[in-house]
Amino acid sequence: MAPDRALAAQARPEQEFFCFRVAGLRLGVPSENVLEVLRAGLMTPLPRSPSFLLGVTGHRGEVLPVLDLLRFLAKGEARIMPRTRIFVGISGNYVAGVVADTVLGLRRILVSDILPPPVGADAATEHLLGVVQGATAEETINLLNFSKLLQTARQRAVAR
Repeated sequence: MAPDRALAAQARPEQEFFCFRVAGLRLGVPSENVLEVLRAGLMTPLPRSPSFLLGVTGHRGEVLPVLDLLRFLAKGEARIMPRTRIFVGISGNYVAGVVADTVLGLRRILVSDILPPPVGADAATEHLLGVVQGATAEETINLLNFSKLLQTARQRAVAR
């Protein structure tokens, strides 16, 4: 007989992550933090805002701030191209759009495969839940603590 699915899930617990690529980074956020994916449209820049806040865009009658994760994590700068996507992320009452060059989709990752973030690598590691090693360095996925990232971004934006 096949094992019960609930028992199998307990024996090998998994988490689901929304995975995407921005520049050369493969990133993932817990799927419960993602509402939907949009095409990057017109954005209105905000004066005197932090560099990681690209601006705001209208979405379903709401004003949505759009974040550049590369600038936020001090890893470069995202470029808005015709194929660029924005995923709508949520944490508590905070909602924001995040720039993604490519959407890789939802991935179920075994909790046992998630390695701890590297110690002392750079400031970006404070926003990592962990790392999933791929067969090559290009296939490694950095898993973001999206709740902490969004909260820190809001604090930095409001502090200005």
